[in-house]
Amino acid sequence: MQEDVLSIEEAFGDPRSRTPSHDLTEMLVVALCAILSGADSWVAIQTWAEAKLDWLRGYLPLVNGIASHDTFGRVFAALDAQQFEACFMRWTTHLCPALADQVVAIDGKTVRGSHRGDQRALHLVSAYGSGLGVVLGQVRTTNKSNEITAIPELFDALLLKGAIVTIDAMGCQQRIADRIIQAQADYVLAVKDNQPPLARLMRGVFDALERWPELHAGTFDEYREIEKDHGRIETRHCVAQDVSSRWPGKVDGRWPGLRSVVMIEATREIAGVASTQRRYYISSLPANACRIAHAVRSHWRIENNMHWVLDMAFGEDQCRVRVENAAQNFAILRRIAMNLLKRDTRTKAGLNIRRLKACANDQYRASLLGL
Repeated sequence: MQEDVLSIEEAFGDPRSRTPSHDLTEMLVVALCAILSGADSWVAIQTWAEAKLDWLRGYLPLVNGIASHDTFGRVFAALDAQQFEACFMRWTTHLCPALADQVVAIDGKTVRGSHRGDQRALHLVSAYGSGLGVVLGQVRTTNKSNEITAIPELFDALLLKGAIVTIDAMGCQQRIADRIIQAQADYVLAVKDNQPPLARLMRGVFDALERWPELHAGTFDEYREIEKDHGRIETRHCVAQDVSSRWPGKVDGRWPGLRSVVMIEATREIAGVASTQRRYYISSLPANACRIAHAVRSHWRIENNMHWVLDMAFGEDQCRVRVENAAQNFAILRRIAMNLLKRDTRTKAGLNIRRLKACANDQYRASLLGL
């Protein structure tokens, strides 16, 4: 465990006025303890906390006991979500202060159970430290199409210097690339048909390179890796070309910091049947195929190690917390709990088992929180 990480109370303080009967910091710690222990609703938080009242009073005064589930719901619905997010990001900055050489994956996720009547479900854009295994921050958008405007807001709150930022095709925008370069970071951005001229040019360039490699000698780098798992063989071939050489279209001048264009061809073979897919990227990194392939591979951890975990271990999509700011604030609590559980490197089990252990073992729960 790191010694210099801010405690939960130091990081979050009290970002709004206190309720008459229940201190907000106490409610935050109670809710977090309960979520670490498997609670996924306000009723579950109240039920768990009442059963663990004696243990909780070893760390918190709780003069008026445990707040009701209605009180939890009202307080977190009224709590300013932007302020709470700012507190969350402040805490994660101390959890992993240096992002140099780390891959920071940016992606959006809809909390499907949070819709209410005509109100759209909550959509969050998150930054995930792929190598660190922690959520670095999140911002809310009105829907998936507004990820483009939300991503720069997320950058404002993160110290990206030296990091490699990866984003899917939605984030392949010149002003987003510019913001990353201004932050003294690098980018690897997926290119699809939302950028038609660029996508056509990329396909043409790599088709030409494949047909006449001798004409491009010394301008590109290649990397190939093969992975075998559960009867599946997957071969990934990465080709990165330096755009400072004979690359047509002069596109590089319109993309801040652009140094290389990339093609990754993935061939998957299952039971003797093979399928091949090509994906294209632009990057501010030099044309180092191995390094860029690693960054692209790391990007998918936000899907497998964050989004999937939030759904399977925390039941995020099934959660019906949805009044006002409550869904967004509950999502923040889930991400805090996930970060705390992932910091435990001694328990060799999935997060579901770690939550069960946190519910059953008072000492383990206290160690997760640094109490």
